[in-house]
Amino acid sequence: MIRIIQQRIKCIGCNACVEAADYRWRLSTKDGKCTLVGGIEKRGFYSVMVHDHELEDNLKAAQNCPVNIIKIHEI
Repeated sequence: MIRIIQQRIKCIGCNACVEAADYRWRLSTKDGKCTLVGGIEKRGFYSVMVHDHELEDNLKAAQNCPVNIIKIHEI
């Protein structure tokens, strides 16, 4: 299992995470920021636990994020 964490408030809506893993990330039409699909908000951070098969794509999403607001932790 892996945990994906996003600090959404700092998102600039560049869409890099959506391009890397479109099944896990969406661009919000309300505010133009990227949203972690299935993410639960706690103190400004969104997180979700997912299976290992999503690791590679979400690592790319984290690496491509120009503001470094996506973190991946292997559990």
